Amino acid sequence: MGISSIGIFDIGKTNKKFIIYDENLNKIHQQQKVFDPVKDDDGDPCEPLDAVVAWIKKNVRETIRQGKFDLKCLNFSTYGATMVHLDATGKPVTPLYNYLKPFPETVLQDFLLKYGGRQENDLQTASPTMGMLNAGLQLYWLKYSKPAVFRKIKYSLHFPQYLSFLFTGKLVSEPTSIGCHTKLWDFEKEDYHQWVYKEGLDALLPEIVDTKHSFAATFLGKRLKVGVGIHDSSSSLLSYLSNAAAPFILLSTGTWNIALNPFNNKPLTIDELNRDCLLFLNTSRKPVKVARAFLGNEFSYQLTSLNRIFEKPAPYYKSIPWVRSRWREICREKKIAFYPATMENDLLLKCLPNDSWDVKKVSDFEEAYYYLMMGLVDIQALSLSLVMHDSQEKKIVINGGFSGNQHFITLLKLKFPGYTFEVSNRPEGSAHGAALIIRDS
Repeated sequence: MGISSIGIFDIGKTNKKFIIYDENLNKIHQQQKVFDPVKDDDGDPCEPLDAVVAWIKKNVRETIRQGKFDLKCLNFSTYGATMVHLDATGKPVTPLYNYLKPFPETVLQDFLLKYGGRQENDLQTASPTMGMLNAGLQLYWLKYSKPAVFRKIKYSLHFPQYLSFLFTGKLVSEPTSIGCHTKLWDFEKEDYHQWVYKEGLDALLPEIVDTKHSFAATFLGKRLKVGVGIHDSSSSLLSYLSNAAAPFILLSTGTWNIALNPFNNKPLTIDELNRDCLLFLNTSRKPVKVARAFLGNEFSYQLTSLNRIFEKPAPYYKSIPWVRSRWREICREKKIAFYPATMENDLLLKCLPNDSWDVKKVSDFEEAYYYLMMGLVDIQALSLSLVMHDSQEKKIVINGGFSGNQHFITLLKLKFPGYTFEVSNRPEGSAHGAALIIRDS
């Protein structure tokens, strides 16, 4: 008999991981996969859902058959703003639409005209209006842009709950998935927003169960306890809250850098919403103040550009050490100033110059990289400040992709000299949180 273990699928936008923990939540195995995008029915890039599902089932099947690990539990942590729409037989009827897919302006304006306008609706749902990044608006778009497809939908599941459904056959919804900028939830009424009921979409959304809920399931004759899944940022937060000795802010980094402050209970303002600050629901259906920045995506875009201009291999930036004297020299010279290419929040970026990002003015890749990191950290500091807002937390915990970037960490510490920083040695915070939930459920 193998080691008693917990299997977690941590499905990020870029990297997909299958992580096995022992019962003390020590990581004992990991598989990682990157999938190439496919085209949806409109020709836009999207996730290859069939391939992801096949990879997930293959990993569980091989784990059970090999017998090295005695798999007891499964759970799922995934990125948000993504839903799987099922027909009456439980089969997906649409592609897994990409949350960066363009959203028709006419459909958006029709929605806002019917349901309170941008300001009122944003405040009630605690979410900026962001088109496909609002999972609820994806349903609205399907209803009015693809009515024939919409009529086939019997149930709509958030991505984590769909992965759970593959093993349990149970159709459920869950708070952290509902409450991550979906526009589905009225945070004051603590229920779905009135527009969801008026459009009849509540009939497509299964019952809401607790995040800690689990089901007994059998796969290849193996009895498993299967969790209902969780939104990845909320899972990361839970992982650190479970043993926190003092209040903190979590900066979860990756494609999106998400700053979460569970100790800030100040009301959300329109100004904060306009700067991409919002509320999430935690596992207890309570609000968590959050600020988002599309920093990892911007970082990847700019690195690709710098590699091309200076003819460097993709991992070259990792060889550049942080040298304080070099940073000071660059600050004095100020040859160029960074401005992002893939981030569109004007209110967040308004203090940055927008006409001087020309890397041809610098001598080499190393110098350009310093300017890039200084600019990214300027944006991150603006975003972080939104969830601080006179709060008493003086500790910032950083996990995810940027936690291993010395330039990012050092520059951020210089921005917040009054704070202590903890760089997590637990790179899979979202997977760890999902494992914690299913183990203790």
